Amino acid sequence: MRAIETEIKFRVADAAALENLLSKIGFRLVTPRSFESNTLYDTPDRQLRVKRELVRIRNYAGHWLLTHKRVPDSGIGEDRHKHRVETETELADGPALAEVFSSVGLIPVFRYEKWRTEWADDTGHCLVDETPLGIFAELEGPAEWIDRVSQQLCVAPSDQLTLSYGRLFEQWREKTGSTAEDLTFAALAESAP
Repeated sequence: MRAIETEIKFRVADAAALENLLSKIGFRLVTPRSFESNTLYDTPDRQLRVKRELVRIRNYAGHWLLTHKRVPDSGIGEDRHKHRVETETELADGPALAEVFSSVGLIPVFRYEKWRTEWADDTGHCLVDETPLGIFAELEGPAEWIDRVSQQLCVAPSDQLTLSYGRLFEQWREKTGSTAEDLTFAALAESAP
């Protein structure tokens, strides 16, 4: 499936309070809290990153997904929301595809993990992600819907983020001096002072 993904992230202080509020404003639970593991692939000289693209194999709630993301042909667009062309398909065997990637010269360049709970209403999704860096939520849907739901959730525009988890991890590494290479629970536990 190919679509333009529009989203924002925001930090969450209290996941239970957020989920209670989501329920009150008409969201329903789609996927209960489930573990998610992601591996990004690129060429050794990071050609995809230079082009602002990514290829990812994800295992989420027992399902394998292959995703390709890139900047829209018209450019990044307005800055209040993150916009990416996303093509995604379900896989029968993620590890087999990883072997194919290796054979054609793509290597794993970054891994990240989270526990994700997925909520939705009739228009979009709210994804509550427990990451090694803390809890974040993502609102994915049309820009007008994101703005309306952000207001309902009392998320100020100044608290809205358009950064990827990879970029948030890079900023955290710069701030803390961590030597962790991946955003996994084990890597951050091992790199803790």
